[in-house]
Amino acid sequence: MLSWGAASGRALRGAARAGVQPPPVRGLRASPRARSAMPSWVIDRYGRNDVLRFTRDMVFPTIHFPNEVIIKVHAASLNPIDLSMRSGYGATALNMKRDPLKIKSMDTEFPLTLGRDVSGVIMECGLSVSYFKPGDEVWAAIPPWKQGTLSEFVVASGNEVSFKPKCLSHTEAASLPYVGLTAWSAVNQVGGLNKSNCGGKRVLILGASGGVGTFAVQLLKAWGAHVTAVCSHDASTLMKKLGADDVIDYKSGNLQEQLKTLPLFDFILDNVGGSTEKWALDLLKKWSGATYVTLVTPFLINMDKLGVADGMLQTGVTVGSKTVKHLFKGVHYRWAFFMPSGPSLDEIAELVDSGKIQPVIDQVFSFSEVPKAFLKLEGGHARGKTVIDVISEK
Repeated sequence: MLSWGAASGRALRGAARAGVQPPPVRGLRASPRARSAMPSWVIDRYGRNDVLRFTRDMVFPTIHFPNEVIIKVHAASLNPIDLSMRSGYGATALNMKRDPLKIKSMDTEFPLTLGRDVSGVIMECGLSVSYFKPGDEVWAAIPPWKQGTLSEFVVASGNEVSFKPKCLSHTEAASLPYVGLTAWSAVNQVGGLNKSNCGGKRVLILGASGGVGTFAVQLLKAWGAHVTAVCSHDASTLMKKLGADDVIDYKSGNLQEQLKTLPLFDFILDNVGGSTEKWALDLLKKWSGATYVTLVTPFLINMDKLGVADGMLQTGVTVGSKTVKHLFKGVHYRWAFFMPSGPSLDEIAELVDSGKIQPVIDQVFSFSEVPKAFLKLEGGHARGKTVIDVISEK
């Protein structure tokens, strides 16, 4: 949770960007009429696309903690994690996070609503929320252990929420929070890069045409890096449009050999994983602080297969041994994960409003077409995000 000073500072910055005076601390704002149910897409078991079910009787979200807000969802978007969660990936770890003391009964995650991104309007605020008020247009990425955004309303911590960029519609804004925060975590919080130290650094992005990749290209270019993007040929035009300096088609020949012809890199962001990890670190400058960060980790898989205790132990051994192994070779090896953060979204919103980052959307579906949207994402090779227009914008 933010400290009082941090929250107050963020409130002043956010209010200034929204063009309003920061409101005083408030009590709970009640909705105009009490409601007990809402429309939502849910799953009642894990499986393939046929487990998705539309209901008008999903329990209406309530504020349980004083720092929470309820958001009326105008738009949401899908990410690969939604496909994985639909199939049960990470269920062991996420259920532990939902109910760490095992107070509730088994299978408490069902009915489960997927969807992590939201752009919408604040409906209610908890007692300690002083930097938002009902009616504010906001965006957020909801952590995967919470109920998701493929609903009419969603509850979020105030510290996960930020004012929506003024220059974007809700459907545009909904495409960015999850991928933006994942890239921000990898590049800034784990990789240590920022606008002050990134100028002139050589960066390689593996898997550059997906949601995280397209955001990372723009972020690193905004910070002054030289970016090499790896993607298929049909995405090369998009990569150039987003500012990539060099674009490598991984289908045009041996990728490893193609990259060896280029100067060494200061930073590598790996969205692909698999065999790339075996050779990608050889492309880094040795003994210069160069860092490899991967977003493809066995953390949740280990816990699903081995249980919580053994899975965490195996994960610790794996990342520890790899870190030490590569440190002796003169490079840094790191894992990165999505991290919810309203303050980071504040910074991303400033980059968006200044024109340095733009949404990259592959296709927009209506709320009634959520299963089609999942099938589209499952087909792979998307160029940007799959967005759900929950409330059609005229």
